[in-house]
Amino acid sequence: MIQGSCCCKAVQFELTHEPSFVGTCHCSRCRKVGASTIAFVKKDGLRWIAGKDLVRVYEPAAPYIYGRCFCKICGTSLGEILSTEDSFPIAANALDGDIGLMNQSHEFVGEKPSWYNICDDAPQNDGHPE
Repeated sequence: MIQGSCCCKAVQFELTHEPSFVGTCHCSRCRKVGASTIAFVKKDGLRWIAGKDLVRVYEPAAPYIYGRCFCKICGTSLGEILSTEDSFPIAANALDGDIGLMNQSHEFVGEKPSWYNICDDAPQNDGHPE
């Protein structure tokens, strides 16, 4: 089991399966909401322990389509943890321990700020990876 939570621990969950993918998005939007590195999880592998009712969703204006979830108490970014899709991204920062995966991809590297250096060998993409 992989435990996850927000900063104040009001929102708690666990993953019964290891995430299938970990990647980092360098777009300004993902950086602003605090969810640049995401882990894709399966809906049937997410078990709520506490605080699902404390999760709020920021719905973006078009052309963006992905809502971003966060704890209403402490503001911790949780990715798309309330998604109804079979597989969806959650913010890797909300996972409490080592998940056993390394970063597998970088996207929107053209939007990466100059103060950030990519220090791994994961593939780099100008947009979403193929």
